[in-house]
Amino acid sequence: MSTASPPSPKSQEPVLQPELLQVGSVEEEPCLRADAARNRARLLEAAARLVEEHGANGVTMEAVATAANVGKGTVFRRFGDRTGLLTALLDHSEKKFQAAFLSGPPPLGPGAPPVERLRAFGCALLRRSADELELQLAAEPSPDRRFSVPPRQVQRSHVTLLLRQAVPEADCEILAHALMGYLGAVLVHHLTRQCGMPMERLEAGWCDLVDRVTAASEQPRPTQLP
Repeated sequence: MSTASPPSPKSQEPVLQPELLQVGSVEEEPCLRADAARNRARLLEAAARLVEEHGANGVTMEAVATAANVGKGTVFRRFGDRTGLLTALLDHSEKKFQAAFLSGPPPLGPGAPPVERLRAFGCALLRRSADELELQLAAEPSPDRRFSVPPRQVQRSHVTLLLRQAVPEADCEILAHALMGYLGAVLVHHLTRQCGMPMERLEAGWCDLVDRVTAASEQPRPTQLP
């Protein structure tokens, strides 16, 4: 005798369209004094040079301070910690990526069916992670912040929204976390660098996963037999 599956829990939060977020802190808004803005730009230029010359592992607060000819305290005051510094380096590409999936042309942007947008989103994020892999890994947040940093919240909210459009009866918040796990830089590093998988295989795997998740979620649930 088959038993009825429990209904998917529904979020109490409203379904909202994600909005483009600033990656950095409020201190990085355009209201910065001109000299503070110049100092921040100089620090980021120094950090970018260190990435080019030594890789992301060569970017430390001390090294950036030395390269920019400032005190180490200046770097800490501006970025908080090494993760904050590396996140600031990723700020430009993150803003471009967010703009592409929130307001760019389809299928990544609005105008395509939700499943097509999910496929395009994952493939674009995989390619971005591969292109910036060392920096992405070095900027990986600590476990207590991993799922709450603004860029990941925006990305996960976007995936959740598309899932709700494609399979409204599914537990889309849980599915979004599962799908986002496939796109993490740590897994991309393992699959491409340690397992030698080509990016084309990862992209094909993502599309297959999206198709299976959305198709399986659309199947009728088993009902209680009399």
